[in-house]
This record gives sequence, C-alpha cells and structure tokens, in this order.
Amino acid sequence: MKLLFPNDEHAPVSLRDGTLLIGSGADCAMRLHFPGIAEHHCELVTQDGQTLVVPLTDAAATVLNGKQVAGEAPVKPGDLLLFGKIGCRVVAGERGRALPPSRAGAEDHMGSTRVRMAIPKYVLRGVSGPTFGKVYALVGTIGVGRSNDNDICIPIDEISRQHARLQSAASGIVVEDLGSANGTFVNDKRVHTPTHLQPGDEVRFDTIRFLLMSPALEAQHATAAARAEANVVPARSSRGLWIAAAIVVVLAVAVAWLRYLGKI
Repeated sequence: MKLLFPNDEHAPVSLRDGTLLIGSGADCAMRLHFPGIAEHHCELVTQDGQTLVVPLTDAAATVLNGKQVAGEAPVKPGDLLLFGKIGCRVVAGERGRALPPSRAGAEDHMGSTRVRMAIPKYVLRGVSGPTFGKVYALVGTIGVGRSNDNDICIPIDEISRQHARLQSAASGIVVEDLGSANGTFVNDKRVHTPTHLQPGDEVRFDTIRFLLMSPALEAQHATAAARAEANVVPARSSRGLWIAAAIVVVLAVAVAWLRYLGKI
C-alpha cells in the first residue's frame, strides 16, 4: 500500500513490512513539520501486507475515516488518514505508483476524482481531569462514558458507564445526557434534554470539562482575514501614491510661483 497526500505536504510513501514513525521530530521516517503534528505522532506497523495505525500521543489527533483512533486500528486501501490537520489517502501499492503532482480537483491516473482531505468541523478538547489536552474529532455519533466501548472513555468512578451522547447535526453538535448519576452540563447549566453546542461552549460530564472547537471554521476565518488584509494593502498603497503625487504637484507650483516673483 501507499500513502498519497492530496495537497502535496509530503511525497508518496510506500508501506513495507516494519514500523513507520510519523511526526515532526528529526528522527521520524515520515516527517511532517506542520502545526498540530506531535514530535512522535503515530506509527504505521506493517506485517505480511497488513497495516495498523498506532497513535503515540493523546495530545494530537490521529483520525481514520473521520473517527479518532484511540488504540490501534487496521488500515486498508481507500481509507482516509488525518494526522493533526494533514490528510492522506491510502491506495493499493501498484495502483498508487508514479502519481504525478496535480492541482486540487483534478483527476488522478486511476480515473477517480482526488479527494481533498477535510479538517474536522468540530472537535472536543479536554481541559481537565484524565482527558486534559486530548482532542477528539466529532463525526457521527460519539458515546461518552466510563465503559471502554465508548468513543470518549473517561475511566473515573463518578462518570456513568454510558454517560452521554454527542451527535453531529447540520446546526452543530447536539449533546444528550443518558440518565447519568452526576449529570451533563453546558456552560455550567445541567441539561435534561438534547442541547445544541456552539464553538466556544464548555461541556462538562460531572467535573470533567471539555471545550468545543471548530478547526474548519477557524481555518475559514483565517483565510477570509488574510484575503481581506491582502485587499486592504493595495488600497493603502494606492492612497499613499496619490498623496505623494499631490505633494509633488504642490511643491512644483510653489517653486514656479517663487521663480515668477524673483524670490529664487
């Protein structure tokens, strides 16, 4: 198999038997020196043609097909992997050979449209307790609780086995308490019915707090701000040129007048 990066953040990488260390560190076999990439981010372990992705830190997200990987997970052709905000597509080794660079939206040599990796629209970032610093991508339905079968496992006694559920919706994220003993709270207000969350909201399961963030919206705002700044700079430059030209004209008229009066 091979990893292909739609936005050319890295050259194609073939997955052969052994361990491929991914991260921003100088000792990584696949180095991704970008924001959101941990020094030792994750490993891809390949044996007899089978590959597992193994996260090495909880502080930086490794996402497989829209779901954050908590332990280890098998990787197969057609999968989409996200390391922080850097995405790649897994293809079969022979078909993935000699992929020429191309612009977004172009079709690759396999005849299929290249998929642009998307930044998760919403993530939860732990800000207290055992989940402090951990980031969870919110895609589909996410279970929260003490039991190991939850997508977000909080292994403390005050959290119910099946504490709450988070659901992606067109309007954002909906949190629903599942009859927990110690409650689910949004901005310190206990919820009894499904409640919508907005970026910046704090959601708390008993005393374990999370902050809802939207990397995709933040990226859009940053792009819009950069474009606005780019539009402002030429306008300022043009205004400066007009002012300079006006000063030159005034000085020329003054010099001509003084010469006419015989002052110079």
